[in-house]
Amino acid sequence: MSDAPSSHHAIKKVFGIDLGTTYSAIAYVDEHGKPVVVPNQESERITPSVVLFDGESVIVGNTAKESAKVEPDKVASLFKQHMGDPHFVFKVGGQSYSAEDLSSFVLRKVVGDAERALGEEIRDVVITCPAYFGISEREATANAGRLAGLNVRAILNEPTAAAIAYGLEQEEDQTVLVYDLGGGTFDVTMIAIKDRLIQVICTGGDHRLGGALWDEAIVVHLASEFQEQTGCAEDPMDDPEVLNDLFLQAERGKKTLTQRDKAPFRVTHAGHQARVELDRSKFEEITKHLLDRTIELTREMLAEAKAKGYETFSKIILVGGATRMPQIKARLIQEFGKEPEIFDPDEAVAKGAALYGLKEALQQEVKEILAVHHPQAEAASGGLDLEAVTTAQVEQALDTIEARIGFTLTGPVRELVNTKIVNVLSKSLGVVAKDHTNHDVVVYLLRRNTEVPAQSVQDFGTDQANQIAVDIKVVAGETASTNPADCQEVGVATLTLPENLPAQSPIRVVFAISQDGRLSVTGTDLTGGGSIEVEFETEAVMSNEEVETRSTALRMIPVS
Repeated sequence: MSDAPSSHHAIKKVFGIDLGTTYSAIAYVDEHGKPVVVPNQESERITPSVVLFDGESVIVGNTAKESAKVEPDKVASLFKQHMGDPHFVFKVGGQSYSAEDLSSFVLRKVVGDAERALGEEIRDVVITCPAYFGISEREATANAGRLAGLNVRAILNEPTAAAIAYGLEQEEDQTVLVYDLGGGTFDVTMIAIKDRLIQVICTGGDHRLGGALWDEAIVVHLASEFQEQTGCAEDPMDDPEVLNDLFLQAERGKKTLTQRDKAPFRVTHAGHQARVELDRSKFEEITKHLLDRTIELTREMLAEAKAKGYETFSKIILVGGATRMPQIKARLIQEFGKEPEIFDPDEAVAKGAALYGLKEALQQEVKEILAVHHPQAEAASGGLDLEAVTTAQVEQALDTIEARIGFTLTGPVRELVNTKIVNVLSKSLGVVAKDHTNHDVVVYLLRRNTEVPAQSVQDFGTDQANQIAVDIKVVAGETASTNPADCQEVGVATLTLPENLPAQSPIRVVFAISQDGRLSVTGTDLTGGGSIEVEFETEAVMSNEEVETRSTALRMIPVS
């Protein structure tokens, strides 16, 4: 007797969350295979990533953003730039909050609002992060999700997410340049979109360069205009309330200048008032250095792509709210002679993450069905290798899923299940060793823009005779510099050695990076055969136990 298909065994719905520096959004894929952004309680499709501590409770979003004018010390914003930084804390009301804590409040807000809108519980999510995030920032992002009580299925690069959303609608093969300028970060990525393959070739960027710096340039300009007009020696930027008001005006003014040639501002401080009119050409002049920097980073990334054999690209896709500024489009045409396409700048990333989540969930189901019908396709690792089965067998499994869930999976969604997504490393990874002059240098085992998963092996020698242990200090950095001071420490693995080893006894170090950017490091003493394996949870990141404890405490705080 076989199981009758029951609708209660629907595919696990996985939501995509764009956890942005300035705005966040949540999406899922509906039964027609279309990704849909879920509006928040205020009926807006994006929620400001701003947190207000209001007595015993926490308020996230527009209210928090507006409150920065009157209670700046109770409002946290732009904290995504501090993800994975153990030294960053936001102190309020005798409590300290990390960037992960603050991000977990934003996640609880967007998830809670989506649960109310859809009338269902949300557990499984894919959260996005800048391509430029290293290991500790990624782990911190995953922890923010866990602190919010979510099951984080994957951490996905923002440009890759945008390319998935974009690629799903494309017929022909193409190489696209994703220029992603968000509120706080800039990423530029070259991606090849082919039949059943979305391949990241190279990525570059700067996680401190974003639309907020354009706002800051306006604020600095307004403050100097105020001093010039009023003759007042006091700087309006020294008053936190005035400063927050100027930032809110700057963001609104920047949006006005996207549509119009001039934007009016009013600066009130120390009993004086100034009216300032900013025209578009002046705005472009005071922010030119920022745009120059994005072009510089784009050219660096293109040079790396060229070294990998990719000479040209067919399209430029603009993602991120800040790409609406007319100066961006004009400059890219001037530099590259191609008209950029604006592709769903605020929502592409959340939608792509939801599609990726659906792909993962469907692949899981397909594997379970195939494991029963085609046991010979089981890989040596004990898991099922989808590449070892035929497309027809995968299609058959998808038919079985359709019969069970009671609705048709659209063509693009079926395609997505068979699409391979190839990512690259955003930072080079290496270890600190001594050179022939006995100075500390970084030896890179995995280079930036290497396709993942990847593995690399290197042999080193012990420093002195009779050494009792060796510290394998793992760092992330830019390949151009071998100075440990320029790198970020990922963590340390200590390998205990047998007695009486001579100096230069061989130690083998193996780096293996998984599909989702988790690093495992193995150190083996080739003389005595002892070894140590560490899956890097970095120093900057909370352990699972800490996450559990912290999560319980944070969830006592009501979020609205």
